Amino acid sequence: MKRVVAGVVCLWVAVVGTVVWGQTPNGLPSTREEFEAKLGYQTGTVTLSGGLATIRLPESFRFVGAEGSRRLLTEAWGNPPESAEGVLGMLVPSAMSPLAKNGWGIIITYDEDGYVNDDDAATINYDKLLKEMQQSAAEHNVERKKEGFEPVTLIGWAEPPSYDKAAHKLYWAKDLLFGGEPEHTLNYSIRILGRRGVLVLNAVASMDQLTQVREATGALLPVVDFNEGHRYTDYLPGKDKAATYGIAGLIVGATAAKAGFFKMIWLGILAFKKLIVAGVIALLAMVRRLFSGGRADAPAEKPAQ
Repeated sequence: MKRVVAGVVCLWVAVVGTVVWGQTPNGLPSTREEFEAKLGYQTGTVTLSGGLATIRLPESFRFVGAEGSRRLLTEAWGNPPESAEGVLGMLVPSAMSPLAKNGWGIIITYDEDGYVNDDDAATINYDKLLKEMQQSAAEHNVERKKEGFEPVTLIGWAEPPSYDKAAHKLYWAKDLLFGGEPEHTLNYSIRILGRRGVLVLNAVASMDQLTQVREATGALLPVVDFNEGHRYTDYLPGKDKAATYGIAGLIVGATAAKAGFFKMIWLGILAFKKLIVAGVIALLAMVRRLFSGGRADAPAEKPAQ
C-alpha cells in the first residue's frame, strides 16, 4: 500500500500552456502594468483565512490575496478556473514581475485533514522512500501512456526532506522531468503542521532556479505560523480530528486521493506557464479504488480535451 500511495504524486500530465494576457472586467485586454497594479500586492504582516495563520513578510516577497491569485493563475498564466479553488493567496518575489518569463510564485492552500502525527519523522529512510516513489512513477507512467499522456519521471531529490520537530515545519524539493522536455522542473514544497490540518506552500520553477528558490523559501520558514488556537501544540487528543497519515504521507502525497486535490493546479510549472492539467482526473477513479480498498463508488471522469 505504501508504494501505491507513493505513486499518486506522479499522476500528472504536462501540456504547453499559453500565457493569457490580462483582461479588464469588460473583456478588453489590459497592459501588463494595469494588470499587475490590480493584483493588490500587500507587504508587512498579513493574516490568512480569517485568523488561521500569519505571515510576517520579508522584504523579498509580496503577498497577493485570494482574488488577485485567481486572476494571476487564470487570466495571466492561463490555468483553468479550478486552479484557484481553495487558494488562500500567493507569495511572489519582490524583485521580479510574476508576468515575466522567469516569474514564479508560491501558492498557499490549507489541507484540513486533521492533526498529522510526526512520530515517524525520525525514522524515515528518505533514500528508500525515493526509490519507492520512483518505482511507482515508472509503473504509473505505463497507465498514463495508455491514456495518451506523456510520462513524468521523478529524477530525485533536489532538496532532501527536512523536518523541524520543534517548529513542526517540513520542506523538500523534487527534480522532475515531463515527457521529452529538455529542461528539468523543480517542485519545492513547504508544509507547516497545525492543530486541524496542514498549511501547504508550493513553488515550482526550473532546476536552474534552485538556488534562488531555496534562498527565498528558506526566508519564509521562520515567518509563517499558525495563530493561537490553530497551532500544532493546541491539538486536543480524542476531541480533534487526526489525519490518517504521517510525515511520510505528506511527502509522497497522501492527500492526492481527495477529488479536490485534482482540481488544484498549484503544481503547475509556473516558470514556463505550463499546466499540470485536470486530465489526471481520468485516473482518479482508479486512485479512489486503491485508497478505499477496492470500492468503485466514484464515477470515472474523462480527460480534459
